[in-house]
Amino acid sequence: MAQERLQKIIAAAGIASRRKAEELITGGVVSVNGQIVTELGIKADAEHDHIRVNGKLLKGAQRHTYLMMNKPKGHVTTVSDPEGRPTVMDLVRGAGIRVYPVGRLDYASEGLLLLTNDGDLAHKLTHASSHVPKTYVVKVSGVPTEEKIEELRGGVLIREDNRKPVRTAPAKISMIKQADNPWYEITLIEGRNRQIRKMFEAVGHHVEKIRRVRYGPLHLDVEPGKLRPLNAREVEELRAAAEGRRPQSAHAAKKKSSSSPPAKKKAGAPPSRS
Repeated sequence: MAQERLQKIIAAAGIASRRKAEELITGGVVSVNGQIVTELGIKADAEHDHIRVNGKLLKGAQRHTYLMMNKPKGHVTTVSDPEGRPTVMDLVRGAGIRVYPVGRLDYASEGLLLLTNDGDLAHKLTHASSHVPKTYVVKVSGVPTEEKIEELRGGVLIREDNRKPVRTAPAKISMIKQADNPWYEITLIEGRNRQIRKMFEAVGHHVEKIRRVRYGPLHLDVEPGKLRPLNAREVEELRAAAEGRRPQSAHAAKKKSSSSPPAKKKAGAPPSRS
């Protein structure tokens, strides 16, 4: 087997996402053939080299699993939480598989969340250059003027933590329910921390509810707190979106991933009450 970067091998084994695997390497808990490795450029052969993480020998790449979850409010999108709050992993336990969330939805947000043990795909989806579109339905406090909506469409300055303000990328925004507290459909091609909330705060409005209803080619179609596996076609379409290419034929995609139940009909429209 050809040599690959160590973090990619660790991610493929389902130990952690590629980003977390890089932290494990620089943290000095990964060894190759008895030698501690702390440099990210090191390559290894998963079949012939003895790779250990925290002293445990890697058993090689595991079968990849891809899940769609409808994340409910009141759960953090992490593997564990130091404050003891419920995590999305609590909803996966009992399924007998080890997966990790791709990206984040904040504690108060809900909707479509991907989970997988395919570290390579997770890395591509969350990388800043991927530009995979993500669509949300959002309830806003008060009615923004059309001028403010146009401002949001073109990009506004928001602050991330203690960093300098950054301008958001252009977004697609349309009103889908007119009310004193209207609902909007918003499509972003980036995923900054609490981005939608900060965007509306920048034009003087508070966001009351956020639900993600699409992620690239995928549409939310499971009930809150539930999850389902992606089928081979969905995985190929998602991978193609992350790599900026056209998806392969259904026959070719099926060879790369075991088939799962077909996707259900689209769901996720806002509730009738404002």
